Amino acid sequence: MQRFVVSTIGTSILTNLIDRGNPAEGTWFGTLRDSAHLKQDELTDEAQLVLNTLAVRALEELNENNAATNRWISAELNGIHGIYGDQLQLLPDNQDQHHLICTDTAQGQMTGDLIKDFLESQGFTVGLVTPSQLSTQDPESFTTSTKELIKWLEDNVPRRGSGYHVIFNLVGGFKSLQGYMNTFGASYADEVVYIFESPTADLIKIPRLPIQIDTTVIKDHLIEFALMAAGKIYLTKEIEEIPETLLEYIEENGRTFAGLSAWGGLIWQRTKSDLLSGELLQFPRLGYRRSFIDDYRDLTSQQRTDLQETLAKITTTLEDTGGDTTQINQRVSGLNFRQLTNFADIYTFRIARGIRVSCSRSDDGLSLHRYGPRNTINQNPN
Repeated sequence: MQRFVVSTIGTSILTNLIDRGNPAEGTWFGTLRDSAHLKQDELTDEAQLVLNTLAVRALEELNENNAATNRWISAELNGIHGIYGDQLQLLPDNQDQHHLICTDTAQGQMTGDLIKDFLESQGFTVGLVTPSQLSTQDPESFTTSTKELIKWLEDNVPRRGSGYHVIFNLVGGFKSLQGYMNTFGASYADEVVYIFESPTADLIKIPRLPIQIDTTVIKDHLIEFALMAAGKIYLTKEIEEIPETLLEYIEENGRTFAGLSAWGGLIWQRTKSDLLSGELLQFPRLGYRRSFIDDYRDLTSQQRTDLQETLAKITTTLEDTGGDTTQINQRVSGLNFRQLTNFADIYTFRIARGIRVSCSRSDDGLSLHRYGPRNTINQNPN
């Protein structure tokens, strides 16, 4: 079975190579700490010099390809060497994949590139995953980035039965991110690995836990969850029955609003396919003609899910703009909302490649007419 390994990336490959006995490098730990949240164009000349010097040292060590040295200089490689029993060189037909979760910082990109280049030299397929704003600079940015990370996990981590064994390697990385990834691992990973702190450096393997998600509260508030997943925030009094652990709170102009928290987003991503593939939801500001309802009944489960996710995004835009359809394309990427040629007051928007929905404007939103192949909808939108 092939492996799909997700590793959190920290800065040990830099800090471990500071010469502690050299007085000239006595301030380098502080320099790395103070610049940990900075992007490339924000670095001081001193910080850039320190990073470049340590990166060159790391590259020299990695080029030696010594397992013991790799384990010492890099927490991430310590875990990966443990997974492979120090035998990293792949057989020609091996299709293992590695994905490195890096912070959106200069240090995160540098350490990610170093480890990526080394793993590729061993024959692995390697990708860097850098959620925007991922750093530990402030809670707001970190929370936003974890939602983006959940979306990446949902779209990319293989499901059971795919032929891949999914491993979360959490030996390296920042503790705050490790905490989230350990939670995410319960849903996405076959096992989560750490390194036992002893001379033997044995792997600690935590297998997938048999967790079953209770979807009752989501089913009872399905439209609210779909819209919050699309970016809508509610006044807290509007969603009082939804558990606080699933919500992230925002203060604006003396009022408290809430959207989905990272945990709420994770649960939504893991359950939305089942929940959105059922009955057509009556989203605010959207009306459905009988022809559209009939088309919906003939859709597959995946088509229903894709359609209702798109409708949630459109609804959120209409709610935020008071029904202004001219804002749809600006707020929902890839929709291509436009007036249909030769049909007065008829519009179409994209659901998937070659699939369109026809509609017309109503007093406070849109009335949906048909769903189907683009050519069919263009010729017969009613």
